[in-house]
Amino acid sequence: MAAAEMIELWRGDLREGVHRGHAVIHDGRDIVGAWGDPQAIIFPRSSCKMVQALPLLESGAAAAAGLGPQELALSCASHNGAALHVGKVGAWLDGLGLADSDLRCGCHMPWDRDEARRLTCSDHKPNQLHNNCSGKHAGFLTWTRHAKAGPDYVEPDHPLQQAIRQATAEVSAEEPAGMGIDGCSAPNFAGSITGLARSMAAFAQPAADARGRAMESLVQAMCAYPELVAGEGRACTELMRAMGGHVAVKTGAEAVYIAIIPEKRLGVAVKIVDGATRASEAAITALLVHLGVLDAAHPVVGRLLTDPMRNWRGMAVGGLRLSPGFPV
Repeated sequence: MAAAEMIELWRGDLREGVHRGHAVIHDGRDIVGAWGDPQAIIFPRSSCKMVQALPLLESGAAAAAGLGPQELALSCASHNGAALHVGKVGAWLDGLGLADSDLRCGCHMPWDRDEARRLTCSDHKPNQLHNNCSGKHAGFLTWTRHAKAGPDYVEPDHPLQQAIRQATAEVSAEEPAGMGIDGCSAPNFAGSITGLARSMAAFAQPAADARGRAMESLVQAMCAYPELVAGEGRACTELMRAMGGHVAVKTGAEAVYIAIIPEKRLGVAVKIVDGATRASEAAITALLVHLGVLDAAHPVVGRLLTDPMRNWRGMAVGGLRLSPGFPV
């Protein structure tokens, strides 16, 4: 099946561009809504960090290290590298007797403007704590220390990554279709977009067992601390705030987005095939409104979907629109 037209860009009275993609809404048993190809194979990228964090809790490593909801939110984060994020991840590592040098995620300039300006104006270089995945990697180190495993925790044959692979297969109810290496050097397991939505549905209706308790703890942490999951000005943070902590959402590189909706026991997964983040943000926003968990009049809906596009003089020149048939 071909990707479906989802998000259009209009300028004046002409459709200037269109973003196509795949999306699935799953209730844990069946697909309850789909666009494009439900069996399309994708890399979930950072949208699956909650799955990658399951061994951290299931192993007892999180409890042994005394991790609280802020650390759990950071373990699922693709954060801005703001002082808030850097400080909390740094304190987490200090508590383990570890340091920036123990991370395996690499360095990049922070996405947070204030922290980037501070580094630039002081001629300081970013360290690995600024990496948007440093919280996830702090979680990896916590597991590794607890399990007394080797320090190269991102190697595909490391016991941690094997545990993550197993968790991925179990919650998605399908074997990974392949493996790639993510931007932070950790393995990323490919699967169908239905498998990703099914995984998120599992988080939305956790079982009464150790895994279910781990899932519930991670979702509650994300919803309680949306500013740690992403940061100010980011869609994940703004959407979770707009929904009052009732829904967890998470972006992934190359235009993947997921939502976990406990009150409706639903999981949602979106992939825009051209990798455009503006389109994945617009598409997940449209689906959240469609499902009745996000108020269509909330300002974040305007920012991500319905507000007019303005040029440098402030003139309204066009904007995004939903393609016919998406999401209804």
